[in-house]
Amino acid sequence: MVLVSLPAQFTEAEQKGNRAYDAACAACHGANAQGTDGVAPPLVHRIYEPNHHGDMAFILAAQNGVRAHHWSFGDMPAVPGLTQADVLTIVAYIRALQRENGIN
Repeated sequence: MVLVSLPAQFTEAEQKGNRAYDAACAACHGANAQGTDGVAPPLVHRIYEPNHHGDMAFILAAQNGVRAHHWSFGDMPAVPGLTQADVLTIVAYIRALQRENGIN
């Protein structure tokens, strides 16, 4: 849905988050968090910048699911099997992508 530029390199934590993202999130949110048309929004988007959706918002979304409120994709279900630590590595990866794409 959006064109995502990748950083030249990721930290070790961001690489771990990339692997966790690919396993738990990419099926819906697309490769590199670019979104999937008709399925789920891009996470590399100003709506998800840190001052609007802090890291805890991602943790709560994964644990509890989210009622649709910014997009018309429908509600997001909880993601079973992810720990808070897993989600924080995913967030590190997403934040790296966001920074590379001018979202701070």
